[in-house]
Amino acid sequence: TALRMAPVYRSAKARLEKVLDKMPSLGPVAVRMLRRLKGGIKHFLFPEAWFESLGFSYYGPIDGHDIEAMQRVFEDAKALKDPVIVHVVTKKGKGYEPAENDPEKYHGPGPFDPATGEILRKSGPPAWNKVFGEAMCTFAKAHPELVAITAAMSDGTGLGEFREIYPDRFFDVGIAESHAVTYAAGLAQGGLLPVVAIYSTFLQRSYDQIIQDVAQQNLKVVFAIDRAGLVGEDGETHHGEFDLSYLRTVPGMVVMAPKDEKELVNMLYTALKVPESCAIRYPRGAAYGTPYRDALLNPEFLETGKGEVLLRGSDANILAVGSTVYPALEASEILSRSGISCGVVNARFVKPLDRDLIVELLEAAPLLVVEENVAAGGLGEAVKSLAAGIGHHRRVAAISLPDAFVRHGSQSELRKLSGLDAESIAEEVRHFLKEAYDG
Repeated sequence: TALRMAPVYRSAKARLEKVLDKMPSLGPVAVRMLRRLKGGIKHFLFPEAWFESLGFSYYGPIDGHDIEAMQRVFEDAKALKDPVIVHVVTKKGKGYEPAENDPEKYHGPGPFDPATGEILRKSGPPAWNKVFGEAMCTFAKAHPELVAITAAMSDGTGLGEFREIYPDRFFDVGIAESHAVTYAAGLAQGGLLPVVAIYSTFLQRSYDQIIQDVAQQNLKVVFAIDRAGLVGEDGETHHGEFDLSYLRTVPGMVVMAPKDEKELVNMLYTALKVPESCAIRYPRGAAYGTPYRDALLNPEFLETGKGEVLLRGSDANILAVGSTVYPALEASEILSRSGISCGVVNARFVKPLDRDLIVELLEAAPLLVVEENVAAGGLGEAVKSLAAGIGHHRRVAAISLPDAFVRHGSQSELRKLSGLDAESIAEEVRHFLKEAYDG
């Protein structure tokens, strides 16, 4: 690679070909013969030269930790006119032994002690993915056909324990989310019950496979969608802003979001029992501390498309889903201090909608829909469409994520900026009621 990238070599090669091209009759033939001879030697000595058979110039492997060498290679590659593949080899966690030995653990660890490598975990409720992983291990005992699939994030999705207990029923397909979905479809066709655990932002890569390979084939696959909504420290490219929108478009798909740990367990149990493909979306990070281990032993089947009334209100109602339910309850408490009676309903299902309950809410009082998803195609838009169809379009408003890419920040900071914290929800209810009464 160093020789081929050298300007002297490339210049001499170009001059020789130019001279030969000027020779009548024999020149072009000589150039072709020399190129074939060079290509044959390269293919014999360097099997990776097959890239060049596809029309690429190939250089590598190159040590990706050698900065000076990388600079030279890319400067030289810029001078080439052909498409170039630069094969760079790196080691994840390079320079920090704990990360080199366990790269997945340190993929996005948050604060840790650099002296020992110990990740500094805050005491408190379990993470959502831990609850999901426990439920998978528990339900696998009663469902021998249950298998788990992930895309290079077994620990990140909470499936590390499942992998250890059921190695023959666990499949890590690598960073290939589209393949993960198609692979799940194949397993479903073979009579297994696949659960695909993928981060929301990466499931977007599989939209075509969800439609073509799962939905159109009428196959049963369960999608466990981790990191849904605002992910905080994972960064702006990892926000799960769109899953409710694109999954609502898939015919036959059941889409749900739990308000807490217990409901996550019950939703997974329900998803394994119903005939349809199901998607369960839940946030990154710690849950709420709701006891859930009784649900692991005695799970509750949730009727598809039915919401849960948590509080009755006479002045207004909030229809919340997933991570917005508890902030909605806090908002209701805030409003009660100023004499406003605001009910709270846990939607549970984004598809199918609980049409009867929503109509009842619309007829009773102004309704505010709250979701941690973009507005376009989300729960709020679905409820507004329903309301317009029955002449109640003025009685519904919604808080959703903005029509923009949300920046990097903590979950609490970003939820406040997006109007999804309790104070902001309460203020939006006040504003909505004022408009309704003034109108």
